Amino acid sequence: MEEVVVLIIGAGPAGLATAACLTLQHVAYAIIECESCTASLWRHRTYDRLKLHLAKEFCELPHMAYPSGTPTYVPRESFVEYLDSYTDRFGIQPRYDTSVESATYDQGKKHWAVLAQDTDTGVVARLTARFLIMATGEKNAASIPLVPGLAGFEGEAIHSSAYKSGNGYTGKSVLVVGAGNSGMEIVYDLATHGAHTSIVVRSPVHIMTKELIRFGMTMVQNLGLSVTIVDPLLVMAAKLIFWDLSKHGIMRPKMGPLLLKSQTGKSAVIDVGTAKLITRGVIDVLEGILKINANNVEFHCGRQIPFDAIVFATGYKSTVNTWLKNGESMFRNDGFPKKKFPNHWRGENGLYCAGFARRGLVSIAMDAKNIVDDIRATMYQVSC
Repeated sequence: MEEVVVLIIGAGPAGLATAACLTLQHVAYAIIECESCTASLWRHRTYDRLKLHLAKEFCELPHMAYPSGTPTYVPRESFVEYLDSYTDRFGIQPRYDTSVESATYDQGKKHWAVLAQDTDTGVVARLTARFLIMATGEKNAASIPLVPGLAGFEGEAIHSSAYKSGNGYTGKSVLVVGAGNSGMEIVYDLATHGAHTSIVVRSPVHIMTKELIRFGMTMVQNLGLSVTIVDPLLVMAAKLIFWDLSKHGIMRPKMGPLLLKSQTGKSAVIDVGTAKLITRGVIDVLEGILKINANNVEFHCGRQIPFDAIVFATGYKSTVNTWLKNGESMFRNDGFPKKKFPNHWRGENGLYCAGFARRGLVSIAMDAKNIVDDIRATMYQVSC
């Protein structure tokens, strides 16, 4: 039986940020990770052209800025290098290839009992922790909708986490399902590589430039302006830049982009050139899929179109509830916090979560600092 004060599960950005804050507060911890590296999502499950969609000042982890000369919108490779430097700077040493089988709170002993398997050897370790931090993140397991006929699709069907580049799709007919940032950027990448591209847009979406979002966040976070004041300005500017996209199948939500993010976790799409290709007819916008027959996809509008490949940019799901017991104080059935931001990070019995606010990297620093401050305060109260 291995005893630790704090156990962090997950060595992505949220886990690393929390570990760094614990280190600076001189609180002992252990961190375990089911993959063989830190930030496996960023290293292995992202497309080549990815850049952070928010300016770097909104995407720093606690207590370490980006190196001088880093572009305002950080490329994926540079972000991974930043995470590696961050890990080295704070002496973070995750226990890799370690998968949690169960985590249960022991009311009598007032600690968390965790069973964790070494995926290389199969050996199961037993750990106890006074504080347990869920840092497995929102993007834990790829989510693909149940589409009738998908199993019989004769072409290639992949999740966006497996997509790297439009190389190899030139001349092919490709359907992208999902109009978030990943879907919109992947469909652009495919089109610029010569693929015949279509995208399924199932719900209203805000399309913004990265400069508009940076302006809006600066006004709210640095100048303290209300979202209700800033949002109309962003919408007005977006209308001047992109005009009316409704005739091309893209509707705007009634709620403004910043309020929508804070209320639902749904981000505005940062345009990389996709909107122009849509208005020019290079990229076709389609409604939801009804069913698939062989290589033909039938849509709700009645159209049937053959495709060589389908990329599902349909997001991820949390799997924390498959192994966390006694987590009812914090998580809903879908594995996301019951409490809304900014109070989502704290549960009962020393249970915390970092990186589950559906606000990406922006909220991770806040989560990590809040969690560690609360742990320190709890430890101080007990010692007194």
